[in-house]
Amino acid sequence: MNTKQLERIHTGKGFIAALDQSGGSTPKALAQYGIQESSYSNEEEMYALVHEMRTRIIKSPAFDSRYILGAILFENTMDRSIDGQLTADYLWEKKGIVPFLKVDKGLADLEDGVQLMKPIPDLNDLLKRAVERNIFGTKMRSLIKEANPAGIKKVVEQQFAIGKQIVEMGLVPIIEPEVDIYSADKVTSEKLLKDEISAQLSALDKDAKIMLKLSIPTENNFYSDLMKDPHVVRIVALSGGYSQAEANEKLAQNHGLIASFSRALSQDLTAGQTDEEFNAVLSKSVQDIYEASIQ
Repeated sequence: MNTKQLERIHTGKGFIAALDQSGGSTPKALAQYGIQESSYSNEEEMYALVHEMRTRIIKSPAFDSRYILGAILFENTMDRSIDGQLTADYLWEKKGIVPFLKVDKGLADLEDGVQLMKPIPDLNDLLKRAVERNIFGTKMRSLIKEANPAGIKKVVEQQFAIGKQIVEMGLVPIIEPEVDIYSADKVTSEKLLKDEISAQLSALDKDAKIMLKLSIPTENNFYSDLMKDPHVVRIVALSGGYSQAEANEKLAQNHGLIASFSRALSQDLTAGQTDEEFNAVLSKSVQDIYEASIQ
């Protein structure tokens, strides 16, 4: 583990940019950017276009380590290069931004009010490649839609079981059991979730380090006690479908919680913007999310 990167994530001021849309979410990300499905005819062309988009974001002067601590990539982006360097190396060596990798394969069908992660059969091989490509940590997402105790327990158990496998490879897992922001019983789900996370944290090996990526809680500062756990490097928040303005407003009311936004970061960026326009829009997004993250 890179101790300089660990210290930056643990104590730095800023947020983590999520650039990890993959698979089924990639066409939606491209469409938001102004590139319709008619612009590409196969998966390779689609991924080439999304890499161009992410390269434009990463190389922008607005994508600055004064405000951004880390960036989450997905496998295809990790395997590609920017200006002759693998993406993770470019992020760290040229930008001073810590690289993470999304490792999950998407969500299983809804059962017991939750969607577990699909199996990740090639996880060990993927983690080995991540280590070779100087990735610092990983991210994996589950989804909680109802306050079902059995379902939420399964989500957290699965996340931590795979998280331990990731820790053993020398990487820091971002455990992401998202609570649906539109859930009718979101408050109860969050209470059940916190209890399950606390139980799993207490069972970790003394030196194990993890991160949490959670929906912005209904009750402000609800996760403050988890932030003090010695296993927890940082707790970051997903935007979860809120607009950037809504997410920033809610985030700013939670001391110590920092952003890890995806759609809310890139929502106003388009392929048709000039570089000057693009950089200005991205700069405003970065500044606004940063300000909300340091309250």
